[in-house]
Amino acid sequence: MKQAMIFAAGLGTRLKPLTDTMPKALVRVGGQPLLWHVVMKLRAAGFERIVVNVHHFAQQIVDYLKANDNFGLDIRISDETGGLLETGGGIKKAQSLFDTSSPILIHNVDILSNLNLQAVYEAGQSVLVVSQRQTKRYLQFDDDLRLIGWKNIETGQVKGREGRSLAFSGIHVFSPSLFPLMASWPDRFPIMDFYLQACADHLIRGYEATNLRLMDVGKLDTLDEANDFINTL
Repeated sequence: MKQAMIFAAGLGTRLKPLTDTMPKALVRVGGQPLLWHVVMKLRAAGFERIVVNVHHFAQQIVDYLKANDNFGLDIRISDETGGLLETGGGIKKAQSLFDTSSPILIHNVDILSNLNLQAVYEAGQSVLVVSQRQTKRYLQFDDDLRLIGWKNIETGQVKGREGRSLAFSGIHVFSPSLFPLMASWPDRFPIMDFYLQACADHLIRGYEATNLRLMDVGKLDTLDEANDFINTL
């Protein structure tokens, strides 16, 4: 079974005042909510089960999915209304909602791209989609594209070891075989901290996406740009 998780729990503070009355996932781009765009992209790539985590205006997301009959998919809600758990904690909490025999594609709700999700999913377990683009923080890889560290080029801070620098896209494939390692982690933690610790003993690889066109619709001033962007995908 092809399964995925959409991170839709965030407060969307950079999209205020829109997110004063709705979750970021339901902010519209090209006439449709961000959540719609990601669900349609996953459905077109053959994904059957999708877990959506919710927190901010959670009921609006639940109602939206129900009103659309879950778009004909097995969509499950991971309820974080009790408190935001960050990316790692969100995956950990949702563990029981997944089929543990299949990898899980993780996708942020505010990312639009031309990425071939089917190709990413078939690239192997524990895969991070990366590309050559400018950012402040880079993941570090060895010659075989194995994750070995992280670096902040502004502060010079390094976690792990230095190697080839590539920018993370916010899209990755999580292997359920890593769930037991999360048992000792707290309820709330970033997934990248987990990956950077796990990569010392477990193979976590980069998937370098060439000709990647990706947009993070995180800020109010990018909404108009996003409307143009979605029409070119």
